[in-house]
Amino acid sequence: MDARQVYDGWGGERCELVPGRVLVDLAGGPLDGRLLDVSGWRAEGRAEGSLLVTDLGLYGPGGRAFYTPAETDLQGDRPFRWRLSGPCARVRA
Repeated sequence: MDARQVYDGWGGERCELVPGRVLVDLAGGPLDGRLLDVSGWRAEGRAEGSLLVTDLGLYGPGGRAFYTPAETDLQGDRPFRWRLSGPCARVRA
């Protein structure tokens, strides 16, 4: 079975792709190629995207990366695209 790295805030876990788990690809930026588990997220939360903590990239430990779905993603099944990175949780899009 294929296993991909899923973002968990601590460096990622390897997991097998299993039915019932909703995963979206992270495209671009420091977390490019990883998956984000959005199982249980409401549609509003998925539409807003997510500010993710990562030690990868320009800002090192404690850095943040903001990912959002494409504006044209009405189904909620397309990758979350990297928008910007910053040094702390005060990053604004």
